[in-house]
Amino acid sequence: MLRKEDFYFNLPEELIAQDPLEDRSSSRLLVLDKETGEAEHHIFKDIVGYLNPGDCLVINDTKVIPARLIGEREGTGAKVEVLLLKRNENDIWETLVKPGRKAKPGTKLVFGNGLLHAEVLEVVEEGNRMIQFHYEGIFEEILDQLGQMPLPPYITHQLEDKNRYQTVYAKHTGSAAAPTAGLHFTPELLKEIEEKGVDIARVTLHVGLGTFRPVKVENILEHHMHSEFYQIDQNAADKINRAKENGHRVICVGTTSCRTVESAADENGRLHECSGWTEIFIYPGYKFKILDCLITNFHLPESTLIMLVSALAGREHVLAAYEEAIKERYRFFSFGDAMFIK
Repeated sequence: MLRKEDFYFNLPEELIAQDPLEDRSSSRLLVLDKETGEAEHHIFKDIVGYLNPGDCLVINDTKVIPARLIGEREGTGAKVEVLLLKRNENDIWETLVKPGRKAKPGTKLVFGNGLLHAEVLEVVEEGNRMIQFHYEGIFEEILDQLGQMPLPPYITHQLEDKNRYQTVYAKHTGSAAAPTAGLHFTPELLKEIEEKGVDIARVTLHVGLGTFRPVKVENILEHHMHSEFYQIDQNAADKINRAKENGHRVICVGTTSCRTVESAADENGRLHECSGWTEIFIYPGYKFKILDCLITNFHLPESTLIMLVSALAGREHVLAAYEEAIKERYRFFSFGDAMFIK
């Protein structure tokens, strides 16, 4: 049995990065050899030296929506916070509302002095609320004006610049959280990687807040994964297939890119143009069909993400590398440093 506590490590709170670095690519990079467990210390821009001509770098080009709305209940003026999770048709969204117990069906909410109105329609699983919005104009523009970035709960500092919780290649709107491994790349670094002869394949997976949902069951096999929408076009599929056919590596940037290609692969380890919803849960014992190497951040203890990383590099290697990262005062989580598992 795989137990949740097998993925625990003790992290000093001061190592949780609260702010992004001035220069994205100057964060630190721990390079972990998945066969030997050997760790080396570098700066993120050194990643170029680890990529070879013919390799394929897979990036997730999802864009985070400023999904956190602060408003008030109509009539009482009581403050309310709404987090947009999943868009349905007719301006109806599945949301997380705080405080939830006052947000009963029929409750009316108002945001931005009336720029945006909403009504709670029903309570669904896990206490989430289905809310219908009413407005004049374009919803995205209003959201851009009123919404804040939905930073994870362990980041307590205010974000000065919304774009710092966005990758430089973010394109398709729909995430409630950033694919954070991608935050280390700059346009210059991506250009350098392409000039080296590395193919860059763009896939899309809209990250849900379930990413941060803790594993609550002792036996991790009983954990239910949240569902996320992904999309791979023919161009990306061709680049990834070509790398595999020619004996080159597929290097995923982030657990989201990894989960996308692994969800979409057929039984022969090939990709085709496709889209759908995935609930894939990768933990030790999983056989990767596409991914060879992974660029990732440092993850929360007992999270599904540290389990995914352990599936690739082995639990003992990963926990030893994390221990070394703590000793070397690496910065952890969304705005923290990176790891390359080769």
